[in-house]
Formats: sequence, structure tokens, C-alpha cells
Amino acid sequence: MLFNSFPFLIFFPLVTLLYYILPYRFRWVHLLIASCVFYMFFIPAYIFILIVTIIIDYTAGIYIEKTKGGRRRNWLILSIISTCLVLFVFKYFNFFSLNFEKIAELFHLNYPVGFVNIILPVGLSFHTFQSLSYVIEVYRGNQKAEKHLGIYSLYVMFYPQLVAGPIERPQNMLHQFYEKHDFSYTNMVEGLKLMLWGFFKKVVVADRLSIYVNAVYNNPEHHTGTSLALATIFFTFQIYCDFSGYSDIAIGSARTMGFKLMTNFNRPYFSKSISEFWKRWHISLSTWFRDYLYIPMGGNRVSKPRWLLNLFVTFVVSGLWHGANWTYVFWGAFNGGYLVFPHLLNTSSKKKSYSNNRLLKNSSTIVKVGITFFLTCFAWIFFRANSISESFEIIHRIFYNHGPLFIGDGRTILYGVTFLFFLLCVETVQEYRLLNNFSLFHHPNRKVRFATYICLSIIILLFGVFDGGQFIYFQF
Repeated sequence: MLFNSFPFLIFFPLVTLLYYILPYRFRWVHLLIASCVFYMFFIPAYIFILIVTIIIDYTAGIYIEKTKGGRRRNWLILSIISTCLVLFVFKYFNFFSLNFEKIAELFHLNYPVGFVNIILPVGLSFHTFQSLSYVIEVYRGNQKAEKHLGIYSLYVMFYPQLVAGPIERPQNMLHQFYEKHDFSYTNMVEGLKLMLWGFFKKVVVADRLSIYVNAVYNNPEHHTGTSLALATIFFTFQIYCDFSGYSDIAIGSARTMGFKLMTNFNRPYFSKSISEFWKRWHISLSTWFRDYLYIPMGGNRVSKPRWLLNLFVTFVVSGLWHGANWTYVFWGAFNGGYLVFPHLLNTSSKKKSYSNNRLLKNSSTIVKVGITFFLTCFAWIFFRANSISESFEIIHRIFYNHGPLFIGDGRTILYGVTFLFFLLCVETVQEYRLLNNFSLFHHPNRKVRFATYICLSIIILLFGVFDGGQFIYFQF
């Protein structure tokens, strides 16, 4: 089920209302059934894939806790392999098979394995990683094995963050399913406000920008570098508003029932470095790779060459996690390279202090944010393009093939720029705490707050794109 769909407008209030009406002991059953219904709106049969992985990891967690020595490790390995095998079959089998076929052709060998026509279960990478975090934390002794199969199933399938995160940890979520969440006016209002802002980001900004992005990027050979540059900037904000909008709706819908999900985005395009960007972008995934891949490989506690290799490999794997295509691998490699190359060139000098000169300090911040934003936009080209060759063609056109700007329906650009400007104004106020951290959503005057809710709702209804477009990260 899509958040930006008519069924969800019925599903959400009904599920939330029943949650508070039902006795505490039945609420987990209600949420589990609701989560199953939510997921089965896509491809009902794929619910059995979730059930199988849930049973495997639930069993593995119990045996990891009760056994000792090598048998604990064996149960961990069994859980990781079986869970990742499902992910490999549905997401990566055709990718690797196609590449092996091309290698075989180079050596004039016969490669009998063909293409398997299967549809990727929505959000498979997300709940796979959430399951893996559970068994790893049990193995490390940071989390007790969950004995209640229903509660563990709900941990994996909790509908707000089931298909696109945030990727939660068992320490944060499992205990919340045992807590008694009484109705809270504060939680309800805060959750609904977050959902409203998420819908604005998704249907008004992201989906409006996507019209222009798709028109240009789906036919790059017919467009000049000027149009491609604008489409790239639009996509940079499209993917941010699309994914952070989903996270806002997910966190908000959970908050209305008293659950607290982790923050997933923190205004990443105000970052002054690529390193800071990855501390603000898709935080649940970045920290997942940090804790379960980067640090186990040695992190920065090894020699400098090994440390830089660990850093680079982590980002390449992160790119592959996003999709079974070389474009995503290149995108991950570029981001890894952004972090590694300065250290290879020994250009990471000490930070200069401009504490006594406000103008220089502000100028330095603007330059750093601008450079980081440019590097991020450049990497997004590989993420959005359909192939590696197309990516380089787009880059060539942007730098060497300037020409008239593709306008199309002028309203698309006008609306997109207008609402993007509004979004940036709001985030600038929040980021730099301007106007004493003034916020219409939290204005002390109730009339001002309600006027803000009504105006934003009207903007969503009048200018939102309601064509059933799914969230970008659903494909991952």
C-alpha cells in the first residue's frame, strides 16, 4: 500500500483508532494483521517470503542465545546466509548472471544460465537488513533473543517502516511493542504534523519535480546540457523529498500510536563536507553499514591504506545495496572516492578558525556547502541514469553541449521552483535557527498553527501530483 494512495487514507485512521480502542493485550495482534494487509497490497504471495525469513531469524536468535562456542557462530552464519540468499535470488541473481554471461562471451564459452523473470518484493533490502541487525545484536550479546514470535514478526513487519525504513534496531523497537501506549494528544498532533509535512515533500515537491526529471533523463539524447543540468539539480531534491517525505510519514504515523522511530534525515544538503552529508542522509542505513560492515572490517583502527580501503568498500557495497545495476556501484564508488582521495593526496588540513571574523566564517560555510552540494549532484547522475554509458554522455552534454532550456509545460518548472524555494526557506530557518527558531507549526498562537495546517493541506490538494507514483526507494 502506498502512503500517497486513497486506500491509505482509510487504512491509517482505521488502524490508529482500533489501536487505541482495543485492550493492550490485543494491540500487537492488531498491528501485525494490519501490517500484513499493508504489505499484501503489493503482491500478496510475497508475504510468504517474509514469513520464511522471520521464522529462520527468530529460531536462529533463540539458538544463538542458548548455545555456546562455535555453534553460536554456526547459527549466526546460517541466519545471515539464508536471509541474504533470498535477497540475492530476487534482487541480484539476474545482475550477476548477465555479467557472467558477458564474461563467458569474451572467452567464447557457453553460459547456460538464463534470465529469471521475477519481480523484486517491495522493500526487500530494508526488512532484510532489519532482520540481520537483530541476529547480529543477539550474537554480540547486546540484545536478548525475542521469545514471542508474534512480537518479533511485528518488529520486522511494523507497517510504517516496513517497505522503506527507517531500518530500525532491536534495542530501539522490540521493547516498545510491550509498552502500554495511552492516547496522547501531543503524540497525535506531532505525528500528524510530521505526516503533513512528509506529504508536502512527496506529492508537491518530489512528484512535481519528477515530471521534468523523467522527461529529460528518459531521453537525454534529445536534450542539451542546460536541460540536463537543471534536471540533475531537480533530481537531487526529488530523491531527497521523496525519501525524507516517506520517512516523515512513517515516523509520524508511528508517533500517532506512541512509537518512536529513529530520525532518518537531517537536512543533508546543508552539509559542509561529504562526510557530514552521510551523517545526515539516510541515517539508519549509514549507521547500519558503519556498525555491521565498516567497523567489523577494522574501521579506522587499522593502517591507513587498510582504513581507506574499508571506507571505499563500504560505500561500494552501499551502492550495490541500492540496486542491481553498475550505475549504483559507480554512485557508491564516487561517494567513497570523495572521502578517500583527500587522504591519499594529503589535502585534509586542519580546520581554519574564523571565530573572530563573521564574514569570513559565513563565506567559508557557503563555499563548503556549495562544493559538497555540487559533488553530491554529480554523483546523483549515476544514480538516476539508465546505464553507465548514458551517465557519461549526460556529463559530457552538461559540460560541453549548452543550448536552450527545455521548458515543456512551463507550469512544471514554475511550481517545482516555487515550492522547492519554500522548502529551502523552511529548512534554512531550521538549520541556522533564524528568527529565534521561528516555526509556524509550533507557533504559540493556536490560530496561526491551525492556519498553517489548513494552508499546507490546501497546497497539497491543489498542487500535489496524485497519479499513484510510488516512492523511489520502494525498488530497493
